[in-house]
Amino acid sequence: MAFIRKKQQEQQLQLYSKERFSLLLLNLEEYYFEQHTASHIQYKGSHDERKIRGSLKVCSKSVIFEPDAISQPIIKIPLRDCVKIGKYGENGANIHFAKAKSGGISLIFSQVYFIKEHNIVAPYKIERGKMEYVFELDVSGKVDDVVETLLQLHRASCLDKLGDQTAMITAILQSRLARTSFDKNRFQSVSEKLHMECKAEMVTPLVTNPGHVCVTDTTLYFQPLNGYPKPVVQITLQDVRRIYKRRHGLMPLGLEVFCTEDDLCSDIYLKFYEPQDRDDLYFHIATYLEHHVAEHTAESYMLQWQRGHLSNYQYLLHLNNLADRSCNDLSQYPVFPWIINDYCSTELDLSNPGTFRDLSKPVGALNKERLERLLTRYQEMPWPKFMYGSHYSSPSYVLFYLVRIAPEYMLCLQNGRFDNADRMFNSIAETWKNCLDGATDFKELIPEFYGDDVSFLVNSLKLDLGKRQGGQLVDDVELPPWASSPEDFLQKSKDALESSYVSEHLHEWIDLIFGYKQKGSDAIEAHNVFHPLTYEGGVNLNSIEDPDEKVAMLTQILEFGQTPKQLFVTPHPRRITPKFKSLSQTSSYNASIADSLVSPGEESFEDLTEESKTLAWNNISKLQLHEQHKLHKEAVTGIAVSCNGASVFTTSQDSTLKMFSKESKMLQRSISFSNMALSSCLLLPGDATVISSSWDNNVYFYSIAFGRCQDTLMGHDDAVSKICWHDNRLYSASWDSTVKVWSGVPAEMPGTKRHQFDLLAELEHDVSVDTISLNAASTLLVSGTKEGTVTIWDLSTATLLHQIPCHSGTVCDTAFSPDSRHVLSTGADGCLNVIDVQTGMLISSMTSDEPQRCFIWDGNSILSGSQSGDLLVWDLLGAKISERIQGHTGAVTCIWMNEQCSSIITGGEDRQIMFWKLQY
Repeated sequence: MAFIRKKQQEQQLQLYSKERFSLLLLNLEEYYFEQHTASHIQYKGSHDERKIRGSLKVCSKSVIFEPDAISQPIIKIPLRDCVKIGKYGENGANIHFAKAKSGGISLIFSQVYFIKEHNIVAPYKIERGKMEYVFELDVSGKVDDVVETLLQLHRASCLDKLGDQTAMITAILQSRLARTSFDKNRFQSVSEKLHMECKAEMVTPLVTNPGHVCVTDTTLYFQPLNGYPKPVVQITLQDVRRIYKRRHGLMPLGLEVFCTEDDLCSDIYLKFYEPQDRDDLYFHIATYLEHHVAEHTAESYMLQWQRGHLSNYQYLLHLNNLADRSCNDLSQYPVFPWIINDYCSTELDLSNPGTFRDLSKPVGALNKERLERLLTRYQEMPWPKFMYGSHYSSPSYVLFYLVRIAPEYMLCLQNGRFDNADRMFNSIAETWKNCLDGATDFKELIPEFYGDDVSFLVNSLKLDLGKRQGGQLVDDVELPPWASSPEDFLQKSKDALESSYVSEHLHEWIDLIFGYKQKGSDAIEAHNVFHPLTYEGGVNLNSIEDPDEKVAMLTQILEFGQTPKQLFVTPHPRRITPKFKSLSQTSSYNASIADSLVSPGEESFEDLTEESKTLAWNNISKLQLHEQHKLHKEAVTGIAVSCNGASVFTTSQDSTLKMFSKESKMLQRSISFSNMALSSCLLLPGDATVISSSWDNNVYFYSIAFGRCQDTLMGHDDAVSKICWHDNRLYSASWDSTVKVWSGVPAEMPGTKRHQFDLLAELEHDVSVDTISLNAASTLLVSGTKEGTVTIWDLSTATLLHQIPCHSGTVCDTAFSPDSRHVLSTGADGCLNVIDVQTGMLISSMTSDEPQRCFIWDGNSILSGSQSGDLLVWDLLGAKISERIQGHTGAVTCIWMNEQCSSIITGGEDRQIMFWKLQY
C-alpha cells in the first residue's frame, strides 16, 4: 500500500535522526531552516530556575522546541503571535542574569502549542495569554545571528498580505540557498564526475524540504539545507528503474525517481524552482538509463492489460503513475474507483450486475435526482462553468480514509485538530451513501481499498478520534454485513475489482478519469466537468502578477485536488474477457508486477486483439524516434527481429549480415557470405536460423547457435531479390523472372545436418521480380516486377489469378491487407495503388511527389518509407497524407513492425537502422 509504505520509510528516517520532530509539525508551505542545541529555562521565583534540554528549531513561520525527554511536550510558537523577540536581559530586563546567561533568547508571545506529550499523537493543546519563554543556546556566540533571523522572519509573518509574506520568506530561503552549495565531500568516490548542481526541494506528503541537488556520473544526491532527516540522500543511478517528470501545483517542476519496477512509492520526489533545471536533471539521468532500463508507455501497459497479462489493479496502478499520481503528493494521490454498490446484503454476489457501481458515470452522476440539481445550477452558472464544486480526489479525502494510520498528516492539514467525529471515516456503507446523496461529496477511492494491509480500517494506534453525536467512540471502521473481518473485506473488494463485470466495464471509468471523457465536449456529455483549476493548463500561475492572488490560487490548486494527466484521447478499448487470464491479487503492492509483465515481442502476445491493433494504427502518426545506429557501410536491405525483441538482424548491399543486441546497444556479429550484396533476410521459427538472399543468386542459411553458414540454396540464375517463409516453405523471388516455391525441411539439430530442399513450384514472369509478399494464411502470393506489373497468385494450385500493370516503373513493395481482401503496391512512379484481390480491379490510387520504397499497413492506414528518408502516414479513406515524420537522410529501404504494432524499425540508404515507438 502506497501511503503505508511511504510512512514506514519516513519512520525509518526518523529512527535515524532519533527525533520526535517531523516536518509535519510545520504549517503548510512552511520551511525548516536550522536547529540549535538549547535549554528551555523555566523560573520559580526570581532566581529559581529549571532547565529542559532539547533542540531549538528555527522555521519560516514558527519556533519549535523539542525537549530531549519524551515526557515533555514539543513547544511550537507561531512567529505571528510573538509580541517581542530579543536577547534575554535587553530593554530593562535582568541585566545581571543576562550577563550570567549570555546565550538566552527571549520570546514574548500570546499563543503557544503543546504537541506529542509523552510521545502520544493527539490534537495539539493550545495555551493563550501573554507569556515569555527563554531559550539558552549551548553556543552563546550564535545568539545574535539567531535573534536577527527570528526578527527577520517575524517581520515577514506580520505583513498584512499573504502574498507579501510568501515573497519575503521565499527571498530569505533563496538567499540561504545562494550562500551554500552541495558539499562535494559527500561524494561516494573521489573519481565521480559532476554533471550538474541546482537548487530544489524534496517533496513528501504535505511538506517540502529545500536543499541542493547534485548528479554525477554514478549518483544522484540531495543535501537538505537543514540536514533533516539526514545530511545527504543519495541514489545510485545503477539502481534507478524509472524516472518521471511530474506536475507540482499544475506546474512542470517535479521529478520522481524510482528504484523499483512495481511500486507507487518513489525513492525521491524533487520539486525544482525552474523547469529548465528539472529538464536538465531529467536529461542527465534519462541518458544514463537509456542503456539500462526499458521504457513503458500507457500503450504498452494497455495492450498487456487487454490480453490479461496485467490485473485490473496492476493496470490502474500503472495508469496512475503515468498520469502524475504520486503517494508523495496528496493533491495527486492515486485514484481508484468505487466498484461495489451493495454494502447492505449479508452475502456479496459478484455474479449479479446489480452488485456493481455503474462505471460509465462519475460518482456525481450516479444519483439521478442529485445530478438534475447540479445540471440546473450548471446551466445557470456564468463562465467558467463546472458541474461539481469538489473533486473526486484531494488531500483531505485521502487523509479521511487514512487517518487511523496517518494521524499526524491529518493534524498537519487541519491545524492540529482531527475532523468532527461525525464527519470521520466511520463506516463503509455510510461513506458510500454520502457519495451517492451528499450535495458536495463526489470522492472516489484510493488503492488501499484493494490492497492487503488492513491497518487503515483498524484503530490499532488507539487514537482518541472523538465521540459521535450518539455517544459512540470513533474506533475501527464499520464494515458491511458481507465482510466478516477487515481482511475479508479487502479480499472481497479485490475479487470484485478483478471480476468479469469490472473487466468488461473498467475501460468506461478509464475514459472518465484518464481518457477522452476527461475534457471538452465529451466530458460535458458524460457529466464529468470539474472546476477549471483542477485541470492541467487550467491556469498559468506565471501569468498572475498579484502575489496575493497567486498564493491563493496555488493554495486552492494544492488543497482542492487535481485531475490526472490525460493519457488517452480516443475511446479506450475493452478488455477481451474470454481470453482474459484471471489475476486476482494475492499480494497487491507486495506482488511482483514484473513477474506478470510480458515484453512486446514474446509469444504470449499471439492473442493480440484486432481492437488493440486498431488503436495502435489510429495513433500511428504519433510515432517517435527512440534510437538509431549506423551498422553498415552501404544501404540496409532487410530487417528481422527475434521473438523476444532482443536481437535485430540486418542485411545490406555491403554484403554483410549483422546481428545487433537491442539490450546492450552493441553489434554482436558481422557475417559475410560472398562479396555480393544481400537483398533481404528473415528468421526461421525458433529463432535458431537466419536466412539471407543475395545478388550472387543464392540463399544462405546461417546458424545463430553455431555461428556459421549451415546451408546454401543455389536456386536461381540471377540475383535473389526477396524471400518469404511459412510452414516449412521458402518463397524466393529473382531477377531471373521467377518466383520459386521450395519445401524446406529444417535440420534436426542446427549445424549438424543440412536442410533438404525440393522445388515445388515455379511462378513464371516476363521480367525481373523485385518484390513478393504472402497473405496471412500463405494461400496467396503477390509479386511486383521491374516493369510495374503486380501479379496475384494462388499458391494452392500455383496459378495466376490477376495480372495488373498499374505502375509506370519498378514496383518497390507489395503487401496484402490483414483480411486478404486487398493488395497495396508502391512504385518508383510515386503511386500507391489498392487492388481488389477477388476481382483484380484497381480500386484506389494515390500519388506522392516521390517514390515510396517500402511500407506497412492495416488495410486502412499506411506507414510508408519515402525516397527522401521521411516516414509518411497515409489516410487511405481520405486519400491523403496525414503526417510526415522526419527520419533517414537517404531513402527508407526496409521497414519492420512487431505483432503489437507498437514498435517499428526502419533501414535506409544512409546505412542507419532507426528504432521507433508509438507514444500515446
